[in-house]
Amino acid sequence: MRLAFRPHGKVASLGALMLVALASAITLVFLLEQLEDQAWVEQTLDARSRLLRTLATLQDAETGERGFLLTNDENFLEPYDAAVRAIDEQFDKLGRAIGDNPQQVERLSELRDIERQRIAVLRENIERRRRATNWAPDVENLRTAKFLMDRARAIIAEMIAAENVLFTTRSSKSRAASLFSEFGLLASLLLSVVVGLALNRDNQKQLIEAKVANDKLNEALALADKEGERRERLEGQLRQALKMEAIGQLTGGIAHDFNNMLAVILANLNLLRRQIARGETEVQGFIDGAAEGADRAARLTQRLLAFARQQPLTPQPIDANKFVSGMSEILRRTLGHEIEIETILAGGLWRTHVDGNELESLLLNLAVNARDAMPTGGKLTIETANANLDEIYVREQVGVAAGQYVLIAVSDTGSGMPPEVIAKAFDPFFTTKPTGKGTGLGLSQAYGFVKQSGGHIKIYSEMGHGTTIKIYLPRFHGEHVSDATQPRLKARTDLGRSEELILVVEDEERMRLVVEEAFRELGYKVVVAEDAKKALALLDANPGVSLLFTDVVMPEMSGRELVKEALRRRPDLKVVYTTGFSRNAVIHNGILDPDVNFLAKPFTVENLARKVRSVLDGN
Repeated sequence: MRLAFRPHGKVASLGALMLVALASAITLVFLLEQLEDQAWVEQTLDARSRLLRTLATLQDAETGERGFLLTNDENFLEPYDAAVRAIDEQFDKLGRAIGDNPQQVERLSELRDIERQRIAVLRENIERRRRATNWAPDVENLRTAKFLMDRARAIIAEMIAAENVLFTTRSSKSRAASLFSEFGLLASLLLSVVVGLALNRDNQKQLIEAKVANDKLNEALALADKEGERRERLEGQLRQALKMEAIGQLTGGIAHDFNNMLAVILANLNLLRRQIARGETEVQGFIDGAAEGADRAARLTQRLLAFARQQPLTPQPIDANKFVSGMSEILRRTLGHEIEIETILAGGLWRTHVDGNELESLLLNLAVNARDAMPTGGKLTIETANANLDEIYVREQVGVAAGQYVLIAVSDTGSGMPPEVIAKAFDPFFTTKPTGKGTGLGLSQAYGFVKQSGGHIKIYSEMGHGTTIKIYLPRFHGEHVSDATQPRLKARTDLGRSEELILVVEDEERMRLVVEEAFRELGYKVVVAEDAKKALALLDANPGVSLLFTDVVMPEMSGRELVKEALRRRPDLKVVYTTGFSRNAVIHNGILDPDVNFLAKPFTVENLARKVRSVLDGN
């Protein structure tokens, strides 16, 4: 029996050894897999850490740039310079850490592109600040930089979230491999068990360390969030400071010009009062002086509204070739014989859709500026063309849409402008002319009008070789109607008829009395009301009212609401609105509503007569 037993014992021993070897081999396989999974976990932790360092570097660049813009102190650029030097190397290391994940590689590529754009915007802001002698912030550039930084933060947050998912998956896989290795070790001999327990202890230690590292990473993320909030508060304070600086420059210019005009008006009125008190009758000069001051103040207000893109516009289809040709004689009389005028008109020119009066004023202003740049004479060229602004161009021009435009280019052979002047040319009250020779609102008014019309304006200039200002107005695709191509009609006074009754509604007493007297002077009968409620009562009591002349902005019921109720009672009633400024009652996006007859304050008696007569006559 012993002889028969030994072979079985050997087989059993061999089987046991094979089982031990198999258990050890299985344990080794799971152990190797677990080590590989742990390496992936560590790689994920490294990737998240590098993402946080990259975010901090991007924020350092922006912090340095903002500090320099606010203080003009080069020392504030140290974080910006350090960030620019380090960012490419950090991107490369981050790319190696996430190279196994195609989605993360794609996100990193987008992040690189965004950062290149953002660094370019920051660098442009810094260079403009260095060149500027009287610096004002470029709000569009600041808005672009913020948008790019917000997008960069969002991409990094997406990448961290993806790494967190990978961390969870890889940690779970590592723990599963650890459990399988433990089961294999239990099937092995004592040595395998001892080795398995030792390995298990190591694995548990690594998992604890990973948990500790993850906790530290979460703490770092929380600190980063707090730091981001702190930097956002600082950026808000910086934007507020820049805004207040711009407002200070604007209000200072307004106060200076208005004080001059008010001084002219008050001085002439005081002298007029003294002359009349002495019984003198030669007072027309004082009346003309006061009227001229008031007219200049009205034009200043109109230019400010144009700069703010809030002036009421009445756009019409325009044939720019006919319009420029029609203005040639006006320009020759305005500029004098020392300036040669040439027009180059494109064949097959598209039409545009803008306010003809404002376009005429814009071209006259540009022509006068060109004349001032050529004191000894020169050549003024006005050129028209069809233009396509593509995506590549508009990416470099904030707030410009790609598409088809009608180009009007005004060129001179004058002295030209240096880059620092071009950078400020559209700022309100900025002028290079001597004191008393300009308000500094001409180009800012042109800029506001073009932008309000949906267009684009650009200055090209070279010192000693002249300046070209290119105006891009949107192409008009509507049906063909008569083009507004003729200069404005000469002002005339159209008198009323004694049977025509005007209902005047104005809440400001002095304005109400003046308008009433003006209508009586023009030959109309007048009834007046200080609010909408009394106006409706007068309308019911006077069925012969021919026209309602109402202010837009009034307490309790606006002029628009009054007109709606009045037309419900009298559908055939003619209406003229008036106001000094109304954002949304009868004007939307700077364009008059199509059913509106409008007369802007302040107005002359001649303007009032012409507008009311044209409405009554149905012209």
